[in-house]
Amino acid sequence: MKTTELPKVYLRELTLNDVDDRFRWCLDKEVTKHLNMPEKYPPFSKEETKSWIKMCINKTNGYEQKAIVTEEGMHIGWIDLKNIDKLNKHAELGVAIGDKTYWGKGYGFSAMKEMLQWGFNELDLNKIWLRVEVDNEKAIKSYKRIGYVEEGILRQDRLRNGEFVDRLRMSILRHEFFC
Repeated sequence: MKTTELPKVYLRELTLNDVDDRFRWCLDKEVTKHLNMPEKYPPFSKEETKSWIKMCINKTNGYEQKAIVTEEGMHIGWIDLKNIDKLNKHAELGVAIGDKTYWGKGYGFSAMKEMLQWGFNELDLNKIWLRVEVDNEKAIKSYKRIGYVEEGILRQDRLRNGEFVDRLRMSILRHEFFC
């Protein structure tokens, strides 16, 4: 897929109107399989979801989290930068397309592109890194396509369904993104 064929997305600040979508997406085990979630079902109550979104809105949890919105105005997921290290100019990226009808169509890639641009330009970051489970092959392929490179394996880095899974650490540098 050429970047000219990618769907257009907008990143906007979260609002309390996003609570219902987020709560519904977190109930879907297919959506949350590769996300760092509590080992319970549901992972969060609706009230906990609302509290989390309030913390994101008020910027009290260290997350720069944005809603992913299609060109038609449909809220389909979220993307964030966290673990922001202003001294060393790097942060960790997280992304999730919650609405599965938008999976595999380039929306996550478009959102990543927007967030990388925002992180490098607005936050003046030099590196944006991420952790991805080694069995999440579609995500790894997408990250490589945008320019992420592998830094190494984080062994038994996440507890998922009672078992430890390895995660791959990947990063992209400012000059690699803008080259």
